[in-house]
Amino acid sequence: MACAAPSAIHSSSPATFLCKSAKPMASMLPSSQTLTIPRSFNGLRRPFHCRSSRPISSRRSSSRRSFIVNASELPLVGNVAPDFEAEAVFDQEFIKVKLSEYIGKKYVILFFYPLDFTFVCPTEITAFSDRYSDFEKLNTEILGVSIDSVFSHLAWVQTDRKSGGLGDLKYPLISDVTKSISKSYDVLIPDQGVALRGLFIIDKEGIIQHSTINNLAIGRSVDETMRTLQALQYVQENPDEVCPAGWKPGEKSMKPDPKLSKEYFAAI
Repeated sequence: MACAAPSAIHSSSPATFLCKSAKPMASMLPSSQTLTIPRSFNGLRRPFHCRSSRPISSRRSSSRRSFIVNASELPLVGNVAPDFEAEAVFDQEFIKVKLSEYIGKKYVILFFYPLDFTFVCPTEITAFSDRYSDFEKLNTEILGVSIDSVFSHLAWVQTDRKSGGLGDLKYPLISDVTKSISKSYDVLIPDQGVALRGLFIIDKEGIIQHSTINNLAIGRSVDETMRTLQALQYVQENPDEVCPAGWKPGEKSMKPDPKLSKEYFAAI
């Protein structure tokens, strides 16, 4: 079912999203809350500084060196993905999603986006939905997250794509109104209260194996996410091999060894 975008979201200027209380479906956001977004919609206005981290250690087997990294506090890659349980919208219903329920069962693509009813966001969300069956074949679930309420998510899903909506999606949209999930994945912009475009690939053991974080104006590539997931699954199934730049299924991999790697370089 399609409907017009809710009247709760207005724009008094190109740089300001003003949220006012309105009808029940439009009461998805706190009354009279103003969220200011820079005109360029470029995200952080000052440099981001990382906290210092402890040295990175590697997991080793008795027979060979492992190229799987077990990180310390930062970066998130190599660490167990922060667990969460939150409300979500799926198939136009409210459900509960708990990340740890996928452990031992599926890979997870977890991606954050800044706000419902905006611009770049629907192009990414619908692109992942359109390719859902391809990820499903790779035993992978997709989860989208923003700081909006489930009521906002529902209204956006019920809005037709031609009107800037999402239409029916094949995966859940999670509500992070407390912003705790965005904080735990280090993608929250504190002074704006929205998340950067962070994307995380989590393996079946619950370990974050890949992350990318784009600023607000830059959309992500579903094709590159798929390629990275395929490379991850390949090296996990073939732990004595690594994937060179741009590797795709069917292409030649290489051995992480000074001598054996020459076989790859000689063939290119």
